[in-house]
Amino acid sequence: TDEIMQQEIRPLVAVDIIEQLHRQFAILSGGRGKDGAPIITFPEFAGFSDIPDEDFLNVVTYLTSIPSLEAASIGFIIIIDRRRDKWSAVKASLTRIAGAFPGNLQLVFVLRPSRFIQRTIADIGIKLYRDDFKMKVPIIMLNSVSDLHGYIDKSQLTRELGGTLEYGHSQWIHHRTAIENFAMTVKTIAQMLQTFGTDLAETELPNDVQCTEDLLSAHTDHHCKLKDELKLAVKQGATLLTCIREPVTRSANSKLSPDELENVATVERLLAQLDETERAFDQFWTKHHLKLEQCLQLRHFEHDFREVKLALDNLMEAQAGFADIGDSVTRVEHLLREQKELEEKGQEPLEKAQSLALHGEQLIQNNHYAVDSIRPKCVELRRICDDFTNETKKKYDILGKSLELHKQLDKASQWCEAGIYLLASQAVDKCQSQEGAETALVEIEKFLVTAKEHQLSNPKEFYNQFDMILTPEIKANAQRILKKLEDVQEMFDKRHVSLKKLAAKQTRPVQPVAPHPESSPKRASPKITRPAGVGICNEYHFFFHVCFVELFVNEHYNSPPFLSFSHIINELIETERVYVEELQSIIEGYASEMDNPNLVHLIPSALQNKKDILFGNLPEIYEFHNRHEIENCIENPELLARCFLKRKEDLQIYEKYCQNKPRSEALWRQCGDSIFFQECQRKLDHKLSLDAYLLKPVQRITKYQLLLKEMLKCSKNSEGTAELEEALATVLDIIKSANDSMHQIAITGYEGDVSELGKLLMQGSFNVWTDHKKGHNKVKDLARFKPMQRHLFLYTKMLLFCKKREENTDGHEKTASYSFKNSLKMSTVGITENVKGDNKKFEIWYNGREEVYIIQASSVELKNTWISEIRKVLTGQLEACR
Repeated sequence: TDEIMQQEIRPLVAVDIIEQLHRQFAILSGGRGKDGAPIITFPEFAGFSDIPDEDFLNVVTYLTSIPSLEAASIGFIIIIDRRRDKWSAVKASLTRIAGAFPGNLQLVFVLRPSRFIQRTIADIGIKLYRDDFKMKVPIIMLNSVSDLHGYIDKSQLTRELGGTLEYGHSQWIHHRTAIENFAMTVKTIAQMLQTFGTDLAETELPNDVQCTEDLLSAHTDHHCKLKDELKLAVKQGATLLTCIREPVTRSANSKLSPDELENVATVERLLAQLDETERAFDQFWTKHHLKLEQCLQLRHFEHDFREVKLALDNLMEAQAGFADIGDSVTRVEHLLREQKELEEKGQEPLEKAQSLALHGEQLIQNNHYAVDSIRPKCVELRRICDDFTNETKKKYDILGKSLELHKQLDKASQWCEAGIYLLASQAVDKCQSQEGAETALVEIEKFLVTAKEHQLSNPKEFYNQFDMILTPEIKANAQRILKKLEDVQEMFDKRHVSLKKLAAKQTRPVQPVAPHPESSPKRASPKITRPAGVGICNEYHFFFHVCFVELFVNEHYNSPPFLSFSHIINELIETERVYVEELQSIIEGYASEMDNPNLVHLIPSALQNKKDILFGNLPEIYEFHNRHEIENCIENPELLARCFLKRKEDLQIYEKYCQNKPRSEALWRQCGDSIFFQECQRKLDHKLSLDAYLLKPVQRITKYQLLLKEMLKCSKNSEGTAELEEALATVLDIIKSANDSMHQIAITGYEGDVSELGKLLMQGSFNVWTDHKKGHNKVKDLARFKPMQRHLFLYTKMLLFCKKREENTDGHEKTASYSFKNSLKMSTVGITENVKGDNKKFEIWYNGREEVYIIQASSVELKNTWISEIRKVLTGQLEACR
């Protein structure tokens, strides 16, 4: 038990009465009586009677408190040395001791005055005043120190009393002061440890990382300071112990007095107490430090958990946003790429989550105090990771099914497109001969062989196979394509029957015409040769004819009401995206490569510096479409029509492209088989050669027409219908202008510049009679009966009369040209809308009917169209004059 800690009142210590102790009027020499009683000596002191009572009491009280309780309980032996003093001093000393001695007394030895008179007085006085001293112990009067030796052994008496006991008062005061200081230090440290321990026990654990780190740092610093204090105190105690034992260490014959031995025991006891306190504190600190470290681990875990949980929640939210399963192959592939990107993006937070969960499990295994808080978080992290992984797998499964579905639909649709293309490419006039019919029949039968591998499977099996992803829109699209398959198959059946009948007829032999050779062996789709006899202008009629055949089929299979407006918008945007990518690949893979110095040696000489002729204004068309304006209409479809109308003038780039196309085709026929183009095609991994891609702009402008028509079907009598109709009219006008421009560039013999004649409004072939008043009668007669075949070009400023000519080119193809014959300024002509006897005729006359041109159209509708356009030109001129 810590006696110092148990005392409620601070005991008297040497430092409090240091001056009184130094006066040495009473000493505790360390000697003991035969029974172990402590000896207090009152040496000769001249001013003993002048010592204040308080000082005397403090010194005596202090001296009696030093021996152990066991020694003090025996009783103290007092030696009063008054050999050189008077009886009055003896009497005063006994009186003061009797009245103020705080301890138990065993014996009182008085060394009486040595002078004869004083000794006699002392003997008499002691007998007379013994009762006045109120001492219950015997007072033994001694004449000399030798008498004292009879009671107390010399070894327990100081040299002043004839003994051998070594005693230095200054050293004794120093040791007492040091012991008491050390005791106070031990007490203070114990109190500090107790206070710190109480603070630690009452400390509330922080809720965040920073506060926990600060608290752990503060407590650790305080602990280190206390440990330094402990080390210093132990060092102080060890030094003190060495000083007390110094006599024994210095001389083996020396022995410590009982009081010195008690001092040693006291210091050892204080050191033991210090060690015990330190061990107890270290145990407590270890637990507390562990808890703080675990608290910090927990706060870090919770902080990381919140961050990882937020990242996982965002990841799951992003994944939940992938609800679309796609409505086309391109869209599904895009979704698969996005899903792959999301999966890759999620790897880092998933790995962090798994690592954090593993860390949490390790904390639990290390007996963390917050198991109930950590375990649910680990379970939550693993659950979210599993949910994301399972959901990702599910998304891949669904998108995989969707991709397979749309690939099947695309295969079927492509088969239909190829079939439509084949039917459209079979020139009707060539099929009238037996040989032509047989050739067309072989083409059809060969194409029909591919039907099984490209068409959809049994509809019932198809719906069962993809039931999990058949949304209403996808189902509607599948039904539309199935209907289209039926229609195309029906068209092939009818053509097959017709061709069989034509092939069975016996007709005279027809001179065969060599088909246009393919320039590249790498055709993926069935090779459909261009019909013989199709010239430059007819070639474009051919392509537009393909588109109109496709339009006829589309109108037929798109008629069901379930075709949605959004589906058409999506198809437009998806095909637009593919179109732009194709244009980009041609510009980068072919046009740019013509400037590549590493490939210059592969470019034919005929192609040198003619890139602009081969590609025309294709880069201009790409830049126009690369603005992605149509994609902005996906959320607001009503903006689509406005987009076409807004870019009405810009769409004229297609007319410019078509005007250059004959020059491009001629250059391709000359150089298309070169190694340069084959190398470019190989690098691009294109299945079709360049000439097929150079026809994409012609096909694209026609595609706009088809899609706008479909949109009009879906938006009948709704808001925006008028704008859609105007947009369709704009596209039709572009197609017409492009078609007309193909004829215009074939005009020969005109000495002026056709670009100065204004916009080309109409062109077409007619029967024409002329009537000239100033002419010969024979000319008049001939004009009535023999019509001329003339091709008319109506401009805003001029009407041209040309004669159509066809010339063989390269021995396998006819090229149409228009030889200029006559022209009429529109500012000087008049028109007669009806000619008696034929409702398909009308008149255009010049200079007061000096020259009259009777024009016969192939139909009343065509006549009315031309009259309407001519009337607009004349009306416009009249308004301009006014």
